[in-house]
This record gives sequence, structure tokens and C-alpha cells, in this order.
Amino acid sequence: MFMRILLFLFLLAGPGGLAAQQTNTNGALGLPGDNLNLYAALKLFQECKTLEEFEQKLNDEEQKINNLDLDGNNETDYIHVSDQVKDGVHNITLEIALSENEKQAVAVFIVSKTGEEEVQIQVVGDEDLYGKDYIIEPNYEEAGGTPNPGYTGNNTAREEGETYELRSTSFREVYQWPIIRFIYVPAYRPWLSPWYRGYYPSWWRPWRPYWWHWYYGYHYHWNYWYYGYYRRWGWYRYQHWHSWYYGPGSWRQRSGTYHARYKAGDYRKTYSRPESVTDGSAAFKTRFPTAPTAAKLPPPAKVPTFEPSLVKPVSRPAPTGQPSKPGVTKPAVNRPATKPTVTRPQPAKPVTRPSSKPATKPATRPTGTRPATRPVSKPVTPAKNGNN
Repeated sequence: MFMRILLFLFLLAGPGGLAAQQTNTNGALGLPGDNLNLYAALKLFQECKTLEEFEQKLNDEEQKINNLDLDGNNETDYIHVSDQVKDGVHNITLEIALSENEKQAVAVFIVSKTGEEEVQIQVVGDEDLYGKDYIIEPNYEEAGGTPNPGYTGNNTAREEGETYELRSTSFREVYQWPIIRFIYVPAYRPWLSPWYRGYYPSWWRPWRPYWWHWYYGYHYHWNYWYYGYYRRWGWYRYQHWHSWYYGPGSWRQRSGTYHARYKAGDYRKTYSRPESVTDGSAAFKTRFPTAPTAAKLPPPAKVPTFEPSLVKPVSRPAPTGQPSKPGVTKPAVNRPATKPTVTRPQPAKPVTRPSSKPATKPATRPTGTRPATRPVSKPVTPAKNGNN
């Protein structure tokens, strides 16, 4: 009987236990998704008022959230944000155009109502970039649920070898997020990014991506917020979503160029500067001098080896009892009859990545003049909410 009780308790904590096993102690998955921190993306999403603003800030160098270079041109890629709505569920997709005809899915924000003014949200990294079932959500208060995969009692959690204070929320509180209220107004029309390969807004200019260790060192100091307010989770809250996204006729985009570069091992080059972790940490402290920071960074551990099976086409069956996805009709794109006249400016900013890596630019890239002013939207520096 005692053993049966232990087995029951183990299964009850299954989602949290699964997520905890998938967490790497140095923050690396060993996959290209390491260069887009989804905890940071969820924090930004919570702070924005519209999806247009979210797309702009996600692609703002000052935010230091987007560090993806999937096409290998030594410049960050522009992330397109679009909202696919089905059965009242908002599937806010993040994609990158690797050519005029190819896009690669990056992640999806799944937003669905659970009541009149109650909403649940999860962020799912695409399997090609993050591996299977990489799910992040707020720390929901719910009966029978583990507050956090690393929960240790007394409203604290341990991640990355440190203890963080948990800040829980509810479906009703999530409904109050400005961007959630925005997408549920009666007059809302699903946002579809009007930009595409070669045609980008005048305010945007790419920059050289940082080495992963620099990026990790910078974001490490936000962990008290990331792990205090959000958590890894082990299952999809909206039961039909997996078959919608991965089933036949899905809107998921996959690029042959991305897969070829992945198989060639090109994405592993970003892990080549472990000493740059201290530079990233110093950059954070300079930008946010009053933010709480860890006493010291943990030594970077060995980055996991890529698993090619994670990026091969997946014919994964839908969970038992879930119907296959019917055809999804995408909302019409309100694209102008003529292409925008805005050209992508040539970066003129000093290189921030070590000069030992060549910065070859495509010869055919159009040149332009950087706008005189550039909007700078820094994240709100929160008050200290954890033990660092």
C-alpha cells in the first residue's frame, strides 16, 4: 500500500517532474532556440499593449531578446508576429523568413479563455528550435498543481543553482494583461505582420548576434524574474492545440534552408566564446545599475550535443481522443497593393561581437540611411522579488 501511495504521488507531480528533468543547469538546450529566450519573450508580451508593439520591441536591439541568425548572414533575423484565431483560441506565431518563399516557425503563444474574464496562456517553442514539448507558462494558482517544477516549499523555487521567490497569478489576473485585453475587444482584427523578406519597417536595422555565452550572461540576471513569475510545464492546456499545430494541414512553417544549416552544424558556432559570459553580465549591470543581480555567475557547463532527430519532419500522432485538425483558413493579409518603399538600412553600428568572427555582409543587400531617431523601449526594471 505504501508503495502505491508513493507511485500515485509521483504521477500526480508528473508535469512538474518532467519539466524539471528537461531543465539544463546552465540554461542551454544545445539547440538554436537558445538564442531566443522564451522567458524573456513572455515577460515582454506581458508588458506590451498591442501585438504590433510586441513585434517591434521583440526586434529592438535595445531589448536584447532576439539573438537569432537562422539564415547565417551574421545579422539577426526579423521575427514576424501573426495571430491565427481558431475556435476563439489565439495562436500568436513567431516566424522568420529565410528567403522570399521560406519561413521557419520559432514559437507560438497560445491564448484561450477559461471563463468570462479568465484567460490561460502558454508559450510553446517549435520542436525544430527547442525540442519536443518546450512549454512555458505563468505560475498559476490552481488546486493540486505544483507551483513550479523546482518548488522547494515556503513559496520559493530553485533554478540555475539559486533560490527564487515565487510570484503566482491566476487566469483572471492574466486577463488583465494589456495585450490580452487588446486581442479580446470586439473590434479586434487578427494582427498579421505586414513585413516580409527584403521589406522591413524603417525603424528596424539588424545587428550582429552575440555569442550565446554573452547572451546567457546578460539574461542570467533576469532569472529572479523569469523563474519567479514563469515556469516550465509538461502538458498543453488547450487539448486540441497539438493536433492543430503539428497535424495535417497545419499553419506551421518549416524551412529547408534551416534544416540544411542545422545538419551542417552551423548553429553550434555560437557557443564558441565561453569567456564572453562576463561581458554579457557586465552589460546588464551597466544598463540596469539598480536591478538586483546575482553575486556571481555559475561557470558555463558543457553545452548539450544537438540531436538531429529533433529537427527531422515529425509525423507525431495526436494524443488519444483528440481529433485531427481540419483545414485552417488564415485571415487575409492586409498587404498593400504595392511593396513598401522602405529599404533595409545597412548597419553602421560598431560590432559588439568579438572581432575574431568575420562579419561578411551580402553584397546585394540594399543600403539606406539610419533614421535620425530610433525608438528605445527598455524593459521596466522590477523591484527586487527574490533572493539572489
